[in-house]
Amino acid sequence: TYAPKLILLDISDINCIRDVAKEILNCYGCVDILINNASMKVKGAVQSISLELDKKIMDANYFGPITLTKAILPNMISRRTGQIVLINNIQGKIGIPFRAAYAASKHAAVGFFDCLRAEMEEFDISVSTVNPTFICSYHRQPEPGNWEASIWK
Repeated sequence: TYAPKLILLDISDINCIRDVAKEILNCYGCVDILINNASMKVKGAVQSISLELDKKIMDANYFGPITLTKAILPNMISRRTGQIVLINNIQGKIGIPFRAAYAASKHAAVGFFDCLRAEMEEFDISVSTVNPTFICSYHRQPEPGNWEASIWK
């Protein structure tokens, strides 16, 4: 039994993810189950959302989970065991109006983890995606005209 250790991670900050994964592996030696369960979303018309915000959503919802997974994966492969779970969203399967960046990032994540599942079968590593329907989450109310502030976490 290991004492719990709190490690803060901003999943949208791709540059720090590898260091955090290394810290976890140095502390515990391995990760048996990796659950990717963090995301950001924004609501707005495509023409109203900046490309910068589109990229931030993609970093958090796609590049964040795959970067963390790729950092932990070699350890799982060498041990020939592990479970990787992506908590995604139904919008990874279907898109709805005013959620283009979010849906696109979730579609990309589903595609990546579906491919990973097939590749990891030979190493006895289980890869699952969970796509629940709409959920309540924390929301910051934006100032009028400030779409960047309309981020769900």
